[in-house]
Parts: sequence; structure tokens; C-alpha cells
Amino acid sequence: MPDYGLNSSIAPISVEELANRLADSSAPLQLIDVREPAELAIAKIEGFINLPLSQYKHWAEQVPMQFDLHTETIVLCHHGVRSAHMCDWLQQQGFTHVKNVMGGIEAYAIKVDPTIPRY
Repeated sequence: MPDYGLNSSIAPISVEELANRLADSSAPLQLIDVREPAELAIAKIEGFINLPLSQYKHWAEQVPMQFDLHTETIVLCHHGVRSAHMCDWLQQQGFTHVKNVMGGIEAYAIKVDPTIPRY
């Protein structure tokens, strides 16, 4: 993935708000997890599509065709750093409603769902 400077206009979403959004099926959501497959094997949240940052060259061209540019898109990683990079990149591709999960799956496991393994 190209090294874009992080954009401060990326909207954060708390893990509690994410849990509420996942429970409310009335509004469409696009869910992207940028962690590596080995990390997903340890812990995951159902519904997220895996686009590992290390495999950027394999999926980058398909993203604008696979996802809607104007649907709310929530991005997750382990702690929130890689997902922030992805959010920035998505915005540069024309995505208009991107949110970064604050604290990542680690915070989700601590604050929302303790059955998710921590690593």
C-alpha cells in the first residue's frame, strides 16, 4: 500500500458504537478487516471482509468495483493503526463515509465481546 499521510478527517467509531451498528441491520454497512489471515484465524468479527494490507497489490484495483463509494464503510485492524491507513486510502479512492474502529479488535474484545480471543 502506498504510504499516504494519515488524514485527520477520518471519522472514528467506538467499539460500542460498532456493536450497535452491527446489531442494527436496517442501515447498509460495508465492513473491512485489514489484518493478516493468521490474525483472523485467532480472532474475528463476523461480517467483515478480509483485505490484508500486505496483499494490497492483489485487491486494490477491485475495491472501487467491489464496494459502493457512498455506503458507510467501517475498517478494523488489531489496534486501529493499519485500519487508519486503509481509511485514508479509501478516502483517496473516493469513498465518502469511512470510519476507523478505535482500538481495533483488541478494544472490541475487551469492551464488547470477551469471548473474542486476544493476542
